[in-house]
Amino acid sequence: MQKVLFAGLIGLIFGTGIAISGMANPAKVLNFFDFAGTWDPSLAFVMGAALAVAAIGYHFVLKRPAPVLDTTFHLPTARRIDTPLIAGAAIFGVGWGITGFCPGGAIPALGLGEPDAMIFVAAMTGGIVLARSARLAFAARANARDA
Repeated sequence: MQKVLFAGLIGLIFGTGIAISGMANPAKVLNFFDFAGTWDPSLAFVMGAALAVAAIGYHFVLKRPAPVLDTTFHLPTARRIDTPLIAGAAIFGVGWGITGFCPGGAIPALGLGEPDAMIFVAAMTGGIVLARSARLAFAARANARDA
């Protein structure tokens, strides 16, 4: 129960920061990407500040033997740059550039009652389900072929 409460509190803080910074506003995000038109560089400062806070946080937190609410850190172990990583990054970038939403901005926008965020989150959820199903189908086909 304690983990759930802390996760909710951290999510509330994160979502509030996203909303205050303007990253939940697709028009502001799209203006950040519009270098030839109505470019708004303010989100670069938001992202730079987030990187600085994360770097400092990781520096201190990873010196601990374990997280406060778990027995071990759960960090990515994969170091390989492969096709799924590149494809996923490309799809993420294209989707963000077209809609002005990324998952980090869309979910707090749901709380702000943004109707476009509801459509985006539904499409994102459908894409996640479709990608998982495809990955499982490809893995099953490869296992059957190898057996």
